This record gives sequence, C-alpha cells and structure tokens, in this order.
Amino acid sequence: MARVVLVGNLKQFTGGIAEFDLEAATVRQLFQRLAERYPALGPHLEEGIAVAIDGAIHQDAWLEPIGAASEVHLLPQIGGG
Repeated sequence: MARVVLVGNLKQFTGGIAEFDLEAATVRQLFQRLAERYPALGPHLEEGIAVAIDGAIHQDAWLEPIGAASEVHLLPQIGGG
C-alpha cells in the first residue's frame, strides 16, 4: 500500500489524520478512495491539489501510476498575488 501524506490544512478534513496507508493504482483512484473515506476532503481534491509521488511533483496527475511502496504527498494549492 502507498503511504499518503497530507500537507498543510488538508488534514482538517480527515479529523486531523495527516498520514495513512491506502491502496490505489493511479492518482484518480487515490482521490476516489480518499473522497469515499473522508467526504469533506473530496471537494478540495477536485479544486486542484499538487501531487508528489516519490518526490516528483506532477501536474494533471490523474493517470499517474502509484506503486505499492510509493510515498504520495498531497499539497493544497497555494494562492498567489
């Protein structure tokens, strides 16, 4: 199972849980499973989350594969001025 790490304020939508293991083959599947487990997190995943898989940041990552031993970091969008 992949290790998922929520960065920033995302853990407020998971009851304070910032790290957990979850099985998913792609980022899309990961987001679906996260939204099922934590419904309040779902809308924030749809708004656009930066995804880092094993240290590499991906844009438009829906179909990026996730290995069983991967570490996936989810980062909220950062507003700019």
